[in-house]
Amino acid sequence: MKSKILLTSVAVLLSTAALADEGMWMVSPGQNFADAVVSLDFGCSGSFISDNGLIITNHHCAYSDVYGLSTNEHNYLEDGFWAMTAAEEAPIPGKGIQLLRAMIDVTDEANEIVAKEKLEGKPMGIRRLSYLLEKKYKEETGLEASLSSMWAGSRYYMALYVEYKDVRLVAAPPVSISAFGGDIDNWEWPQHKCDFALYRVYSAPDGSPAEYSADNVPLKSPMKLEISLDGVAPGDSTFVIGYPGSTDRFASSAKVAYKRDIKYPCSTSLQGRKMEIIKGWMDRDPEIRLKYSDYFFSLSNVQELRAGEAACYARFGVEEEKKAIEDELQEWIDASEERSAKWGTLLRDLDVAYKSIYDVDRQTIAFREAFYNGTKLSIMAGRFGNHSKDAAERLVKGYEDIDLRVERDLLRFSLEVIDTKVDHSFFGPFIKATYAKFTDDGGKCDYDAMTSYLWDDCVFVVPSRIEEVAAGSHIYEDDPFFKFFTDMKITVFNNEKTRIEGDKDLTALNREYTHALYEMRMEKGIPTYPDANSTMRLTRGTVSSSLEPRDGVVYGWQSTARGIIEKYDPTSYDFSLKDDWRAMIAAEPALPVNFITDNDITGGNSGSAVVDGSGRLAGLAFDGNKESLAGDSSFTGGYNKCVCVDIRFVVWTLRNYAKLDYILDEINISK
Repeated sequence: MKSKILLTSVAVLLSTAALADEGMWMVSPGQNFADAVVSLDFGCSGSFISDNGLIITNHHCAYSDVYGLSTNEHNYLEDGFWAMTAAEEAPIPGKGIQLLRAMIDVTDEANEIVAKEKLEGKPMGIRRLSYLLEKKYKEETGLEASLSSMWAGSRYYMALYVEYKDVRLVAAPPVSISAFGGDIDNWEWPQHKCDFALYRVYSAPDGSPAEYSADNVPLKSPMKLEISLDGVAPGDSTFVIGYPGSTDRFASSAKVAYKRDIKYPCSTSLQGRKMEIIKGWMDRDPEIRLKYSDYFFSLSNVQELRAGEAACYARFGVEEEKKAIEDELQEWIDASEERSAKWGTLLRDLDVAYKSIYDVDRQTIAFREAFYNGTKLSIMAGRFGNHSKDAAERLVKGYEDIDLRVERDLLRFSLEVIDTKVDHSFFGPFIKATYAKFTDDGGKCDYDAMTSYLWDDCVFVVPSRIEEVAAGSHIYEDDPFFKFFTDMKITVFNNEKTRIEGDKDLTALNREYTHALYEMRMEKGIPTYPDANSTMRLTRGTVSSSLEPRDGVVYGWQSTARGIIEKYDPTSYDFSLKDDWRAMIAAEPALPVNFITDNDITGGNSGSAVVDGSGRLAGLAFDGNKESLAGDSSFTGGYNKCVCVDIRFVVWTLRNYAKLDYILDEINISK
């Protein structure tokens, strides 16, 4: 099946200076390295590096799988996982690998369906449209189908995938190697992480996708990337190909200001306080560290990303950059009576609409972070609105992954946030009465006493009582904890937001803004890439040093093993090293570790292949620098950096530390 449009190729990117560095450009199967690239359930990217289904990605992409395999007796996060034979490769239940087989422009077809459904008076949103078209293409092709809206519905594309469900973990180094520097070095440069993991995809004997079976065989890879041990140097071209998750490059100045001043500061401050509570317990108890490491890792990554994004919006003047674009857009709109009638007040309407929701959104964010995401138990309690045996059984199993001391402290934090950051007029009757019960005449609430009231006799903190619920008992219905966390829903805030917006619905305004900007750029012949949306994309960059960072120190383009030894600190979990690894690293201080490029990446690109000008695998993208964190809405040339693990460091680790000689043979690396 052939695409109806000519999508970007490496040759085009190399020959068009205007496209250098910025842009996540669409690609199709059969172009460049596309057939060697896979999505890992649209959360990360990976690449085939052998003929036998071997895939390389980042360790942090495999983190949850390694965590899931770990026990107190076999802690693979701390000790690493190395399958020394095929028999030791560990199946990962529920894991999927998606291989793109076709990308089709279905805009005309989508528009016809929308027009027909509207004529018949049927509601037509993206979910309904996706259902209809995906069903059709899946039935016609036998492939998994996924519809993507580009430029807010200006174009539509259908991606067709083969999905493989038998995926097995082959190799994952300890976190002290893969995540050296931990959260402290996250989004920083220089870094010194060997952030890689290996999976193998299995198929039925005939090569077709199949659920896990002992009879399955390694997949015959449709294409593989050759590994380069030549390294890269400043000025070298690099290409990153993968599945970036989402960007918002068509954001208006009003939206940027909202995210900078309201959305991100509100959420990150609360997430930071939760992290302090959890980390305090993790540092005290290794068992708690194991239980909460995956959750803490995810929370920390998002919190630091959004805090850095807000800071970079301010540092790089992103709001002002967007306003300059809008000046050009308004001039273009005003030059046509038709456009003026359609979009004449659009920019003003966006500004007014965003400012009108500032207060209610502050409260919505606080409610979501404290009420819905405050504790793991409150999340589970919310699922008991109607008696659910499944919910009870999930909670019983969930006790394996929580510590009740941590959860109690998180409850105390949540109660204070709800009281101080959410207007009590939004409260349900039980919540309102509970706060009144523990608040004195001066308006001061005793959060410790309130925590005890909700917690001490709580059904949800006694596993045996939840087992009663799973067996059919309704003893939770009079439980104060249950009544508290089912007494409000997010809809009260959404309804208030809808009332405030009135006819100026922000979703519709943002869509119209994207349409107007897209049409202007098309009319002016300006090459325009769509926002990332978990479809395959290719970016071009160069290996180069960073411009002046926040502290005024200019760092080079490469880090080496010398930096690992210099950062080593046995008193710090993030900078500790295993003795054998430390000795090996100390013996080779010039060993290349990480490097940086100008490639345009975002979340979802983790694990993406970094390919050199000869089409060989030179590294893996695993992070960005702090200066790149405005990249959701704006690419800042010279500052935005893609942080990559040097493939030579990966090979060195496989050879010298893991001693996986059979893997080196498989990827054609001589000993």
